[in-house]
Amino acid sequence: MSVSHAQLKAFHAVAVHGSFTRAAERLFLSQPAISDQVRKLEERFGVLLFHRNKRSVRLTDLGERLLSITQRLFGVQAEAQELLQDSQALQTGSLILAVDAPVHVLPQIARFCQRYPGITVKIETGNTDECLARLVNYQADLALLGRDVNDDRLLSVPLRSDPMVAFVARTHPWASRRSICLADLDDTPLVLREVGSVTRQTLEEEMSQAGLRIRAAIQVEGREAAREAVVVGIGVGVVSAAEFGSDSRVCALPIIDCTRRLTETLVCLQEQSSRRVVATFLEIVRADL
Repeated sequence: MSVSHAQLKAFHAVAVHGSFTRAAERLFLSQPAISDQVRKLEERFGVLLFHRNKRSVRLTDLGERLLSITQRLFGVQAEAQELLQDSQALQTGSLILAVDAPVHVLPQIARFCQRYPGITVKIETGNTDECLARLVNYQADLALLGRDVNDDRLLSVPLRSDPMVAFVARTHPWASRRSICLADLDDTPLVLREVGSVTRQTLEEEMSQAGLRIRAAIQVEGREAAREAVVVGIGVGVVSAAEFGSDSRVCALPIIDCTRRLTETLVCLQEQSSRRVVATFLEIVRADL
């Protein structure tokens, strides 16, 4: 019994994007057409691939196993298509980067866009865990992670390593200080990033090793929200020195006894590293190292 490519493609799109509607948009089909393809696939083999309710769809165990196969299938298909289109010299196509901090690769992205204006570049932001998940689920071509990685599936290019600094509002009592130590943060109201943030993980590990307490004044999603929470006086924030930037509303305070550094590593899947669009971007990045 053969498997329909169109039905597998519809299944894969729904599984990756978590929605029949978003899958239809990506494939330029109607939502009923996508639903019909998936239903026919399930009926043909007498299986259930998704748990459905009015608000969401969720993969069954069998659906998860099938997704791992279709990820490889459509990854190989993309490689074949790119190989056949090499003569176009990167005149068309797309490059998706999932990044924890765009600032570290924006100069390279700018040069890439200037050299290859026909390539559509998309930047998706998230914490390190979210970016890595997008990469391994074939939702991004490259990922910029806030830590070193040791994974045989990945090709890694270390970019930089920077100390972690605290930062406070200009009106904060610490604003006149030149630095602090970890003990100053003991039981101090802190503005913490979301679970999965490497900045938060690093701070928690440093404080734990020093036998110090962390008191969360608030938990926020993303660097911008953390900065705004600090500005209005909710608590003290922490960030990589490279990402502190320029903002007259806050001041940075080096943490003199913080030994851990925050690294930035650009990664792609080993199996995708020879794709021309990925290899070309990596060449641009390596030229700056």
